[in-house]
Amino acid sequence: MPPPDQIGRYRLVRPLGAGAFAMVWLAHDDTLEAPVAVKVMAENWAYRMDLRERFLAEARLLRKAASSRLVQVFDMGELPDERPYFVMEYADRGTLEDLLADGPLPLHDALRLTAEAARGVAALHEAGVVHRDIKPSNVLIGTARDGTQRILVADLGLAKALAQASGLTMVAGSAGYMAPEQATPDGGVDVRADVYGLGAVLYHLLTGTVPGPAGRITRPDRLRPGLPAEVRRAVLRALRTDRRKRWPDAGHFAAELEALAARHGRPVTGGALRRLGGHRRAWVLALCAVLAAAATGAGLLATRTAPPRTPATVAVSDATGRITVTVPAAWSRELVGGGWDPKALGLPGAHEPGLVIAADASRWPDLEARVDGVFVGLSEHGDLAGRVGAVRHDLCRRQESRGYHGTKWRGRVRHWTGCGTAGGSIDEISLGRDGAAQPQVYVQVRQDGGADMTDTVLGGLDVDSFHH
Repeated sequence: MPPPDQIGRYRLVRPLGAGAFAMVWLAHDDTLEAPVAVKVMAENWAYRMDLRERFLAEARLLRKAASSRLVQVFDMGELPDERPYFVMEYADRGTLEDLLADGPLPLHDALRLTAEAARGVAALHEAGVVHRDIKPSNVLIGTARDGTQRILVADLGLAKALAQASGLTMVAGSAGYMAPEQATPDGGVDVRADVYGLGAVLYHLLTGTVPGPAGRITRPDRLRPGLPAEVRRAVLRALRTDRRKRWPDAGHFAAELEALAARHGRPVTGGALRRLGGHRRAWVLALCAVLAAAATGAGLLATRTAPPRTPATVAVSDATGRITVTVPAAWSRELVGGGWDPKALGLPGAHEPGLVIAADASRWPDLEARVDGVFVGLSEHGDLAGRVGAVRHDLCRRQESRGYHGTKWRGRVRHWTGCGTAGGSIDEISLGRDGAAQPQVYVQVRQDGGADMTDTVLGGLDVDSFHH
């Protein structure tokens, strides 16, 4: 069925996003001459009464809370095909997830934005509702009347009345942001589940990566050099597995973050923040172009930094969570984990998961630079082994290639030494699993002397084949 041009009195402009059960449109209220967001239930779920009621409950809960820190609901209705919809205020500056496309945020901004989100969550709790799905894409940024930013908590599709949430409840939430008690049907949830989600959001804003599983989260100061100890403690308290040891509620967490923001620098907000992001994007695109021209294939779209750590190795993941690779700690100062473009190797497909982890990612494209690090990229289509085998490095000396046979992967290692005046080495590797064509994995290892770590890196490489 083609999309409608009009819903009620609201003229549709363009889609803003879609989920499993609904679609959100930017629309225009011609009567009030104002933009709005219209959320419409998906056609294939409209006759599931339980999902229909959950959809309508989201609008009712937002209306009940009626806070300036939550997305406001203006209207509700039903399409001719009986699909329900509701009309909300439009947040014109996107989401916290959009800000993360440019990498980790300045410290003050990460603290302030999370504090404002926590105030919104606290308002929801005061209305007797627990959100259960706090994450960057559910925290919107709008423009206030004075031109400043307004932070709005949205998407109560998994929200639940606190009076009903303490007993048996369905497993619900988003990986990395979901409190451990949400992972079991009989765990019960209270406001501290949302404190965990807020802590995970702050962790992501500070480090550029989603936290790992509860109880096994890498300390944020190991991923962001110079992070103040009091900020680290505040984040990790919110992310405690035992909810009794977290901040008691969103209001207390917000107050702590506001105090920390006041002590740590000035904000980089509005146009300044967008300009900073523009410079980062320009650097990333330039780096992509250099890598593609050299046929190394490491097109990179997001950055974060990570200092050395003990023990001697550290496990890092790309932005999708599909790729995890263990590297020497000294290599782990900078991670660029937003993906790559297989077209750089002449393969079909567009953007695929990928990462570069290096002591200095800015020097990665230069084969004459002294740098240690690893590139890993997935390719779902084409002859990856053939393309990697065709890669040449004119500034290096080709050595004899060898087969690799690990517990997880099989492939071919093509070894080059004496690269440029620095004299480093580079290994070009294509990998696959026995009896399975997908996924294919392209690995590039750069080393500036010392013990050969290629087999260690390949042995610590893990790829989720079934992530979608």
